[in-house]
Amino acid sequence: MAPSSERLFDSLGHFGRFQACVYFASVFQAMSCGIHYLASVFMAVTPNFVCGIPGNVSSVLFYNSSESSIEDIWTLWTSTENYIVVRLENGEIWELNQCSRSKREVSLDLAYEYKGNKSIFSCSDGFLYDDTKWKSTVVTQWDLVCDREWLAKLIQPTFMLGVLIGAVIFGDIADRLGRRRVIWFTSAGQFVFGIAVAFTFDYYSFVIVRFLLAMVSSGYLVVAFVYVTEFVGIKARTWASMHVHAFFAVGIMVVALVGFLVRTWWVYQIFLSIATLPFVLCCWMLPETPFWLLSEERYEDAQKVINIMAKWNKVSTPCKVSELCSVQQDDLVSGRTGDNDTSSAKKHNILDLFCNWHIARRTITVWLIWFTGSLGYYVFSLSSVSLGGNEYLNLFLIGAVELPCYVIACIGMDKLGRRNTLIPFLILSALICVLIMFIPQDFNILIVLANMAGKFSIGVAFGLIYLYTAELYPTIVRSLAVGSGSMMCRAGSVVAPFCVYLRSVWIFMPLLLVGIMALLSGILTIMLPETLGKPLTNTLAEATEMGRSKKSCSGKTTPAHSGAALEKIEMFCQETVSTEK
Repeated sequence: MAPSSERLFDSLGHFGRFQACVYFASVFQAMSCGIHYLASVFMAVTPNFVCGIPGNVSSVLFYNSSESSIEDIWTLWTSTENYIVVRLENGEIWELNQCSRSKREVSLDLAYEYKGNKSIFSCSDGFLYDDTKWKSTVVTQWDLVCDREWLAKLIQPTFMLGVLIGAVIFGDIADRLGRRRVIWFTSAGQFVFGIAVAFTFDYYSFVIVRFLLAMVSSGYLVVAFVYVTEFVGIKARTWASMHVHAFFAVGIMVVALVGFLVRTWWVYQIFLSIATLPFVLCCWMLPETPFWLLSEERYEDAQKVINIMAKWNKVSTPCKVSELCSVQQDDLVSGRTGDNDTSSAKKHNILDLFCNWHIARRTITVWLIWFTGSLGYYVFSLSSVSLGGNEYLNLFLIGAVELPCYVIACIGMDKLGRRNTLIPFLILSALICVLIMFIPQDFNILIVLANMAGKFSIGVAFGLIYLYTAELYPTIVRSLAVGSGSMMCRAGSVVAPFCVYLRSVWIFMPLLLVGIMALLSGILTIMLPETLGKPLTNTLAEATEMGRSKKSCSGKTTPAHSGAALEKIEMFCQETVSTEK
């Protein structure tokens, strides 16, 4: 007998006018998640700077160039090792470095090179910043340089930590209180906390409010994904669920556009947060999902939602709640009598993912792919503003290239198979990382195109790992496998900013690390079984046997069969879906 959800969508339509309105309204807000996740690439940028001056300047010298003010020197600044020589109105000559300043004992002639005695002082008068690109950033606002530089480098990792915690907390709350209430709270929270960030009074309040913003942004992304999944039928669910991430990518493009137009960090933050406002004003109109209402035995409310769906989709005879309940009871009885293992699903723990060598090897490989996908995704995104050329255009293109990669992922999953799509794109991303290292640094256009190709490749692999993971494990540990994989993914997003900071050690260090991880993941993926066209397993023994079977690498099926498998998976682990961002 067909599952209850299939019966509902066969009656009302898999992606009718009602579902389209709900879908696009919900995923519009996913754009703001992409905005806040990447906002720090411009908001926390560190411009060129030197120590503050202990007096009024009469002349400035930088190598052979003499200017009347320091602002005229920034266009000549090329390295952090540079320093500026200034003569004050009282005749003193000072050398201004980034984290110290020196007073020349002999101040006769203003020359750049000086071999005499100097007295070294700390930057007690603050710092002077290059404001030709950005009038103000959080770094310049609170002097997060030199011995306080580590505070600036904690801004993105602490945000990602909030993403991790928010996904766990709000995913559980949505199962208890309903999807709609959490969507209301998290979308309103994104607007309130987004605006509040702009009015924080010091670094610590800024980090705390951003942490709360990360929690609600992550919570919205997780719950909205489940929300639209429960309104879309199996014939459109693979594409609809995959393209939620496309709106996340649009948010990255919005960051680039607003960053180009607004150069003061708190105004920039306000403009980014305003993008949330349209959805906040109309999200109260969204209904609760009928499946959550049925799970709470609110049958009248569920029937009202079904009737509204039928009216919008122009269906004259909508499905009755009584029919869905009878289907659910039949499925529950057949599930209990047909597989005794499912009744003990709650007794399983993380150790069951390592119950034998075959499953343990599979788990290690899957966790590595989740971690690598997230690490590569954010390394390519966060590094885009440091590639040379126009940093705003670079970030815009890095976001835009993500849009077609999900189309390729959907086609590849159904035509070539999950494993056969994953392997080449992981290895390709590793090869691209190596290729970028051999491109001369003055070939900016070629470097940007290569990074776009790398982001595209890792994006395809990143897009399909959720479904592949769910198909690799049996029913009794499927939700546990996807949940643990998504936690590894979030760990990758926390590590990614630190990986990007390794550019200061060697400019290609982040790419080297991503390339090694991607190559290792691609090689290990060869040992995973193909799941396209294969029935979902229910026991660990069946899952182990699937890995041993030689025929498991050549299965072919139609997209419709794949969609049915996807629906069965989502029945077990919807609460963990889409936590990879």
